[in-house]
Amino acid sequence: MPRPHVPVLAGELIEALDPQPGQVAVDCTLGGAGHARLVAERLGATGTLIAIDRDPNAEHVFAALAQEVACETRFIRADFVTGLEQLIEEGVRVDLIYMDLGMSSMQVDNRERGFAYAYDAPLDMRMDPDQELTAAEIVNTWDRRRIARALREYGEERFADRIAGEIVRRRGRQELTTTFELNEAIAAAIPAPARFAGGHPAKRTFQAIRIAVNGELQQLDDALPLSWGVAKVGGRVGALTFHSLEDRRVKRFFAEKARGCICPPDLPVCVCGNTPEAELVHRRSIVPTPGEIAANPRSKSARLRAARKLREER
Repeated sequence: MPRPHVPVLAGELIEALDPQPGQVAVDCTLGGAGHARLVAERLGATGTLIAIDRDPNAEHVFAALAQEVACETRFIRADFVTGLEQLIEEGVRVDLIYMDLGMSSMQVDNRERGFAYAYDAPLDMRMDPDQELTAAEIVNTWDRRRIARALREYGEERFADRIAGEIVRRRGRQELTTTFELNEAIAAAIPAPARFAGGHPAKRTFQAIRIAVNGELQQLDDALPLSWGVAKVGGRVGALTFHSLEDRRVKRFFAEKARGCICPPDLPVCVCGNTPEAELVHRRSIVPTPGEIAANPRSKSARLRAARKLREER
């Protein structure tokens, strides 16, 4: 049975974004709608919730949500970059906007989607099943160097070269088509002492291939400035991340927006006149409590950051 959807850092997200009656909010990654439901309840009958998701299953989740909440609702089936670009083209401006990155619970728990190394399933990993690129194509057609580079950059996998080599060696005999076949290649490539330390040995490789399949980091790099552009002055932008590659990008983006003077440090007085575009809601990222991690182990790596927009970019 699929696990019930449990939104991560739900109370903390609501506190950081502070949704109010009558406001307009955008959920860039609807997923199971756990956060969206909490936000919608606070927007009230005069507010509007806009939901974006590229997964067709999210449209069914949204339809059910729309029947339950009092606010106006709208769904855009697209990746969040395309969805945000559409809102900008329409001239929409919003009071709060947030993204819950990575996989949704409904994607992980749907075994046939191939996201989880714990289930034997086709090598798929597409968040949008209509796109062409799959995990199987990466594993079976990319050359060794390209696979290794993806594992290093997207999974921070120290045995990237060995794993890529084993994948290429095995596919030379027969294509790898399932998650367990990929698991076996990974396990064979990693030295025995390392296989039993630091969690499942396939975790970093599966993360890397999933990110490559879905273009997740490029999506995030493109979406952050778009989300800032959609927000009104005084509006709030938030992001929930689940690994350091995402969190560093969000942290860097908000820090740059919150930066004031950009003069060389040896100048006695400021001559640039630059003022911050953002105010950080919290100085550090917000992490789950031990109680939340115990109740929902998937929340363990979550980090929440948010910023308030002070002015439009010059």
